[in-house]
Amino acid sequence: MNDIFTHNPNASLDAQEFQFLTDTEWLVTNGLGGYASGTIGGTLTRVFHGYLIAALPSPLGRTMMLNDVLETAVLDDGTKIQLNGLQTERGEFLASTHLSKFALDAGMPVWTYEVHGMTIEKRVVLPHRQNTTYLNYRVVSGSGTLRLQLRPAVNMREHEAPVNSKLEPYTFTVRDHHYEMQATRGQPPLRLRVLGKEGSVTVDAQKIRDVVYPVERSRGYIWRGDLWSPGFFSAQISPSHDATLIASTETWDVMCALDPKQARDSEHDRKRRLLMEAHPDACNESCRELLWAADQFLFTPVGRQEDTARARAAGDEIRSIIAGYHWFTDWGRDTMISLEGLTLTTGRSIEASYILRTFAHYIRDGLIPNMFPEGKKNGLYHTADATLWFFHALHRYIEHTKDRHLLKQLLPQLVDIIGHHLRGTRFNIHVDANDGLLVQGAQGYQLTWMDAKVDDWVVTPRRGKAVEINALWYNALRLLENWLRMAQRGDDADGLAKHAEKARVSFNQRFWYAEGGYLYDVVDGENGRDDCACRPNQIFAISLDHPILDQARWQPVIQIVKDRLLTPVGLRSLAPGEHDYKPRYDGDLRARDAAYHQGTVWAWLIGPFVDAWLKVHPDDRASAAEFLGGFRSQLRTACVGSISEIFDAEPPYTPRGCCAQAWSVAEVLRSLVKTRGGREKVETTNELSSVTVA
Repeated sequence: MNDIFTHNPNASLDAQEFQFLTDTEWLVTNGLGGYASGTIGGTLTRVFHGYLIAALPSPLGRTMMLNDVLETAVLDDGTKIQLNGLQTERGEFLASTHLSKFALDAGMPVWTYEVHGMTIEKRVVLPHRQNTTYLNYRVVSGSGTLRLQLRPAVNMREHEAPVNSKLEPYTFTVRDHHYEMQATRGQPPLRLRVLGKEGSVTVDAQKIRDVVYPVERSRGYIWRGDLWSPGFFSAQISPSHDATLIASTETWDVMCALDPKQARDSEHDRKRRLLMEAHPDACNESCRELLWAADQFLFTPVGRQEDTARARAAGDEIRSIIAGYHWFTDWGRDTMISLEGLTLTTGRSIEASYILRTFAHYIRDGLIPNMFPEGKKNGLYHTADATLWFFHALHRYIEHTKDRHLLKQLLPQLVDIIGHHLRGTRFNIHVDANDGLLVQGAQGYQLTWMDAKVDDWVVTPRRGKAVEINALWYNALRLLENWLRMAQRGDDADGLAKHAEKARVSFNQRFWYAEGGYLYDVVDGENGRDDCACRPNQIFAISLDHPILDQARWQPVIQIVKDRLLTPVGLRSLAPGEHDYKPRYDGDLRARDAAYHQGTVWAWLIGPFVDAWLKVHPDDRASAAEFLGGFRSQLRTACVGSISEIFDAEPPYTPRGCCAQAWSVAEVLRSLVKTRGGREKVETTNELSSVTVA
């Protein structure tokens, strides 16, 4: 186990410890898109915090089913000790001084409490591909007994519904030690069961008013709402008797299929198998947490049932990638950028093929979806780069697996994609016949990865010929050219080669900003202007498998990016000193989106930077590895065991945005493996994390 927090329970919490417990989050996922999450200290601070956010079929989507469980230890003399609680306007129950340790066990959270001479361990387990949560409590040292009271508190609502959503009149049903809470909004019942010595329920309905969510308040959202509790469950715990509360939206048969020990052991076995199947360099001590973090983003989209039926009829399964927790769904761009790190590096190439096939089914007018909205069956297509990243992801998959069958299957669609781009497709995405460069942009849309938009304000529209779009376009042309030659379609390949060469020549003539010694971010932009803002997008002109930039200019571009954009946690989205530069990402939604791509650091960009660095300095892996050093400490902040979406542009580089982001984890893990000089292997022993140097 990796200790994240330790505290002497006989001492009071200092301000720094208190802040850490209320700011730092944990996350457990179930492989369906559902999850459980909260703060280490046990206080709800976000609209997304809860013990069971279930992934339900469309049109429900992810749904908050169990917001909190209030934990009280009752001693023999009747003394009550609060282990966690809620922050309300009338009083606070925050980080318990009885908490002595918080740790991660194969990515799963473990709390240790010291209560009346007893050491109590609490674990949260979500069985894979079930909407079920196990809260297990056991005595790991000490003697005697005490009684635990566990009070569920709920406001069942849509995933992103505000915390003040109206409380439904819930029906609470008791039958043969099986308990159900039913709302009237169409959600399935929340099934509850307590396992333990002298387990019982006390019906004591309460409305918990004015629960405060500090993170929502700081972000300018609704931050106060009510919860309802039907009563509390209780059970006796001692060194020989555990207690477990199980909450689920599954049927009773599925919910009761695993006892608490089986649920925990099954998840441990699954995590052990992930280590055994991954690239050896992904399993060393510095990488294995990221390996388990990667697992949190791969999921089976239960809402799109037609996709499941279609895939299974072909002998496949449907898979996708959650872009980030807590609020993102699966996004095409994020999925294709993340695919190598999350699947190929981790030994999950079969799932990579499922993901590629899933998105290929949704190709429309030469585009893959930008994203799938929560609870919807169809994607939205407003993206100029996701489809070009599809070529990159497919290439890395084929290089890794030699799966020529999938390439042959997708080749007609790939040819169709390029044809649509050459002729022109949605959102004014088309090739300029004069220079062969790709143009994109439509009023009111944000089509590149720099996609912040507030109401009708597109913060960084980048309409015109964007640098990374054309780097990706050239890369896609060269990849398809090679694939067509493999298919013995030389004439078609020759045609693509001409398009690629025309784009390459034009790119090097048009994008070089001689005064700055780097690349324009956009040329032929709005009103015909060229944008010389120093941004990280230029790195893709070097980093991709077929770099479009002439090699003679690689070194100055790399140096500029290193000097002006590189930080210990990724690349700034805009260099300091530029007109719109913002050093911090905070405030309300408008203020945050104004800074989102105007200086804010993006962790995922470290991957392309490392790729480009090693092209320029192929013998300098040591420096490349040093660029990744700042991420080690990030596994102990924001969401423990994972990496945040973004960071402030200036020290101390405070983590912001999603606390666990797919492409951040994917690109850091991929880059760590790429820069390692040695190899390690995992020994299959009873210890899950046992690693020895080979």
